[in-house]
Amino acid sequence: MNRIEKTFKELKRKKKKAFIPFITAGDPNLKTTEELVLSFEGAGADIVELGVPFSDPLADGPTIQASSQRALKKGINLSKILKTVAQIRCKSQVPIALMTYYNPVFYYGEDKFIRDAKASGVDGIIIPDLPPEEAKTLIKAARKRDISTVFFLAPTTTSRRMKQIVQASTGFIYYVSMTGVTGADKQFSSENAAKIKAAGKLTAKPVCVGFGISTPAQAKAVAKIADGVIVGSAIVKQIDKNKGKKNLVKNVTRFVWTLSRGLKD
Repeated sequence: MNRIEKTFKELKRKKKKAFIPFITAGDPNLKTTEELVLSFEGAGADIVELGVPFSDPLADGPTIQASSQRALKKGINLSKILKTVAQIRCKSQVPIALMTYYNPVFYYGEDKFIRDAKASGVDGIIIPDLPPEEAKTLIKAARKRDISTVFFLAPTTTSRRMKQIVQASTGFIYYVSMTGVTGADKQFSSENAAKIKAAGKLTAKPVCVGFGISTPAQAKAVAKIADGVIVGSAIVKQIDKNKGKKNLVKNVTRFVWTLSRGLKD
């Protein structure tokens, strides 16, 4: 088991749910990214999702798109992010999953990416534009090095396809709570509950929910029906709101704590 799997096993033993914050690596800079990851761990983050900035992030809404553009303008790339993960590993064992689009992985080289990701201390990879059918070589390389491969379920996923995605996923399964792109302040549909429970009946693997969760009340409500809660855009907004401020890390961490505490009660 890698760190992600061990974390979920321990959370299950304690009857707790996972809180997974997302931030774009390199926004506003990699030093701050490192500080945020370390600070989030103390604020209740069980796993941290690091976004790899990309010029055409099809699954992301305007908030994360803007953060990606800010990071790209500063020359942030996959190699630099892996070095930052390695630096985090000198101080923390918090599980880290990279969310990246396939293009950076393709140009880096699948085998080299998996090898370097493992050496840096990455525990999982999430690639929104790579379906399981086209990820066979990547899945094989990742499983060889004990890196989790996380795939997506959506409200529109058929029962047949749900089984394929569940089988291909390791670590956890990412349930997209709505059709469309990421974004805060969207209404979480109660209709998702039945579909999330249906996914849970197909597998013992954890099902975590993301997209549109932006408040402590929403996070707590989702945690009642899922194994974990993923929050991205709302946190990225806080980073942008506090950019240039000396207490950026403190302010953003305080917001993360308000989101996570309902899951820990």
